[in-house]
Amino acid sequence: MTTKTEAVSPEQLEKECPGLKFTDISAAEAAQVKKDEEDLLKVEAKVCSHGDTVHYAERPTFFENCKGSFLYDGEKTPFLDLQMWYSAVNLGYANEKINNALKDQIDKLPQLACQYLHKEKVHLAEKLVNSIKRSFGKEGRIHFNVGGAQAVEDALKLVRKTTGKSRMLAFEGGYHGRTLAASSITSSYRYREAYGEFGDRAEFVPFPYCFRCPYGKKVESCGNYCIEQIERKFDHEYTSWWNPKTKKSEFGAFFIEVVQGTGGYIVPPKGYFEKLAKICRERGIMIVDDEIQMGFYRTGKLWAMEHTGTHADVMVFGKALTNGLNPLSAIWAGEELISPDKFGPGSTHSTFSSNSLGTATGLAVMKAFEEGDYATSVPEKGKYFLNLLKDLQKKHKEIGDVDGLGLALRMEMCEADAYTPSRRLADMMFQKGLDGELSYAGKKMGLILDIGGYYKNVITLAPSLDITYREMDMAHDLLDQLLTLAKKELGM
Repeated sequence: MTTKTEAVSPEQLEKECPGLKFTDISAAEAAQVKKDEEDLLKVEAKVCSHGDTVHYAERPTFFENCKGSFLYDGEKTPFLDLQMWYSAVNLGYANEKINNALKDQIDKLPQLACQYLHKEKVHLAEKLVNSIKRSFGKEGRIHFNVGGAQAVEDALKLVRKTTGKSRMLAFEGGYHGRTLAASSITSSYRYREAYGEFGDRAEFVPFPYCFRCPYGKKVESCGNYCIEQIERKFDHEYTSWWNPKTKKSEFGAFFIEVVQGTGGYIVPPKGYFEKLAKICRERGIMIVDDEIQMGFYRTGKLWAMEHTGTHADVMVFGKALTNGLNPLSAIWAGEELISPDKFGPGSTHSTFSSNSLGTATGLAVMKAFEEGDYATSVPEKGKYFLNLLKDLQKKHKEIGDVDGLGLALRMEMCEADAYTPSRRLADMMFQKGLDGELSYAGKKMGLILDIGGYYKNVITLAPSLDITYREMDMAHDLLDQLLTLAKKELGM
């Protein structure tokens, strides 16, 4: 582990960090860049909606280039990205093989109405179906769409069509998208508040958030208390979830994330989902597994569900399927649910679903996963990175919890008592990293972070799966520097 940055030369870093390039520009050039960006920000303030997430940052940054684990601003300052676009760019920025697949498709078949077939769609669906069969032993089919939320909508339609029920179960802290139907199963009320009544809003169940157990229990002695609280809801008719005479529940499906994404990369205890799946299956409730953030080796396995010892009836995925390039998402469902006689032509549709650019890119991504040993490298790197975070935790008492699965890692930022949530510290770290004024090996750098968690105090880390050990050491030192600066600014 490198902790003395002065011992590493910029030239050595460039050799050991693919995509890293230090470029010095003159003071006059830097001043011109700042002026141009200030002018652009004035235009942006007038013409762009603030309904997206850009203005979560007090001072947004313009980026112009990217490579590997790094983004570059107009002054050519490198920013080490530890979030990789909400885990969409698992194979790194400007990945040559993935980019070339997209470029080739642009020259060959750049667009095609989705009511016509192209071979890339069939080949990609076959690869996905086969991967799920290898992992879970289940036959099924793929239905493509564009974004993750749209795929969640398709899953909801499939559940309704199969069960005839519009009531769903989901977790507190769960995030499944911000379209209207996807918002109905996303626990955060602020995503629904401005849009009227949600009659089909999901019933939200506490997630096994062991660091902040909603029941005040300790994981080593709780005896799976949280699972017991779910099961007791089916004890008798007065718990409202179950009719013991008809043996029916009012719920069609339970939407889950094996590791909560926006909720703060919370990893449940072993065995939790096996018990939950048993409860649901005994009562005719489908399991829908949302892999949008945690699929494609983010957790060290192709599908996060592989860690649980059980399987889902429906799986939803997107983001990293195309390494963050042309949008493409999909659902997989068991043959008994999505066969042509059950889910026929026109059951759901989007103009850009199964688009040729996305499917060609997705094929290149799946090929990269087949050629690389990510099932070995991601757990190894995740263990190394987690140990770096634990080292930081020893130095900074404000890090209340660190945890992770594969390269889905979390640092929960707290006040000095190491427990009270500190959103102010997380926000300061986010902004200071984005300002690009950190120093490493005598060079100016920035750090790209994201904030999640129930109290918006968790730094969620989803670096490139190809992150190098040198880059992880760099991340340790930059986070150490960032924490020190942020605490000083806040007077902590």
